[in-house]
Amino acid sequence: MNTIFKEIEQERLKQDAKWGIQNHSPVEWVSILTEEVGEVSKEALEAHFRGAKTCTVELKNYREELIQVAAVAVAMIECLDRNNCSDMVYTEDSNGKSMYCTEMCKE
Repeated sequence: MNTIFKEIEQERLKQDAKWGIQNHSPVEWVSILTEEVGEVSKEALEAHFRGAKTCTVELKNYREELIQVAAVAVAMIECLDRNNCSDMVYTEDSNGKSMYCTEMCKE
C-alpha cells in the first residue's frame, strides 16, 4: 500500500507544479473531482469493451486515472486544512447563498 500512497503523493506534486496551490470552493472542487471520476469511468468502459480483465495491461490508464482521483481528493482536504476550515460551519450570506470555505476563512 505504501507504493500507492507514494504514487498519489507524486501525482499531487505534479498537480502543484502544473497548477500551483489551488484554493477552490467546495463546489469547484467537486466539479474538478467529478471530471476526474468521469475519466475513470471512460477508461473502465473502454477497457470493458476491449475485453480487459482484472490486472491486465489494458487497465493501465484506468489505474492512472484512479491515482489522479485520489490526488484530487487529497488536494481538496489540503485546501480545507490550509484555509483553517477543518471545523467550518456553513452559513448563508445576506443573499441566502452558502458561504464557502475560502470565503469564511478570510473573514
